[in-house]
Amino acid sequence: MVYHDAAEAHAFKEPSFGWYVALRRYLAVVLVGNLVWEFAHMPLYTIWWTGTWGEIVFAAVHCTGGDVLIALASLTLALLMAGNDAWPLKRYRAVAALTVLFGAAYTAFSEWLNIVVRTAWAYSDMMPVLSAFGFDVGLSPLFQWIVVPLIGFWWALRSLSRSREAKAELQAAEVGGERIV
Repeated sequence: MVYHDAAEAHAFKEPSFGWYVALRRYLAVVLVGNLVWEFAHMPLYTIWWTGTWGEIVFAAVHCTGGDVLIALASLTLALLMAGNDAWPLKRYRAVAALTVLFGAAYTAFSEWLNIVVRTAWAYSDMMPVLSAFGFDVGLSPLFQWIVVPLIGFWWALRSLSRSREAKAELQAAEVGGERIV
């Protein structure tokens, strides 16, 4: 957008789209990372040993869809609690920490709900577990909700330096003597 003076540019400043690039990169890593993780840790669940290949593939894809929704909900809640209009340039670490915390907490709840209460799935003897609050939580799903989001946030952060450079170039450009902001 072309502004005619500094006051107009300040009054109608367009938002930074660094958040959009960071969000897309984060979600892309979360999608791919969780899909790979779901297939990799499938032998830690009984379905690997008792299910058909179709059931195993369905379970991994279904769980990956849930993982993406958990990641999006966790990030949204973290942004509402700790983010600001300059995110991800500011408050990046607080949002990332809260996102990982919310995702891990929901995962522990979901494991309890689906293993203990609903008995929808079960761990194989190979699953390393952490005993907490009277039940066992698989370490693989907990680590999944630490490792995958952190890689996603790292990848999203890499985009920020490129976004800042592009924004600076746009702001420095002039068209017909008028500054583009």
